Amino acid sequence: MKLIIAGLLTSLCLTGAAFAAPKIAVTDLSYEERVQEYFHVVAAHSKSSLKASASHSARDSDFSSSERGRSSLNAKSESSYYEAEGTYSYIERGELRKFTADVKGEMLKSGIYRVTTAKPYTAKNMEKLYDVIARIKQGMYPGADYVLFGSVSSIQWRDEINPIQGANKYSQTLSLELVADFNLINTKTYEVKAAFSAMGEGQDAKFLTGNNRVVMNRGKVVSEVSKSLGLDAARQLEEQFDPSRGAGTSRSTRESSFKSSTSSMEEEVIILR
Repeated sequence: MKLIIAGLLTSLCLTGAAFAAPKIAVTDLSYEERVQEYFHVVAAHSKSSLKASASHSARDSDFSSSERGRSSLNAKSESSYYEAEGTYSYIERGELRKFTADVKGEMLKSGIYRVTTAKPYTAKNMEKLYDVIARIKQGMYPGADYVLFGSVSSIQWRDEINPIQGANKYSQTLSLELVADFNLINTKTYEVKAAFSAMGEGQDAKFLTGNNRVVMNRGKVVSEVSKSLGLDAARQLEEQFDPSRGAGTSRSTRESSFKSSTSSMEEEVIILR
């Protein structure tokens, strides 16, 4: 009995020594979108000037006398008017301070990763937002072995109202679909260890009768999107990068192996009795 327990503990210790959970920093989701804005400009300008001058001279002698005078007036006026309207577009970049909490939570639940804190991107120059290597060199992920960098590739809200057949009712559905691209990068070698797209979905539905109005629960929708995105991202991350496989096998195999060892110990105890 003692030999069996000692052997099991030794096996667990060797597995723990061979497998050290890597530290992964999870960034906020970066986004880039083209924004269009309408403009209407009206400008008017007016300028006028007035210039007047006069001169007078007189001459008197024993034989004659004379007077001479001269005057001038110069007026000038200028005006201009300009009006234009249209649209202009520009690229807006930033980070979403949401949707990654459940990604971190699912990674921690797996038991094969440790999650560290990533510094948010606060620089005014958004041109380098997607330069992950530069951010690693700047020390934005202290103590991390890997960085899970995520960026939004598609995000779409829908607010739809549809009639219900056979009833004087309508259904209003508020939904959100978010797709994000993830890359797991080694902070020492800059090697990409995993790359995948994950999707999160959520919705809130309510019934309408007559002219009634309802307030849709946006918080519920965002929460569902975050949870489903976390599940999908963690699942794909473990499929592509499971460091515990080097120490043995996958999580399901480790669980079955532990159950088998426990069962063998129980059977051995019964035999000794």
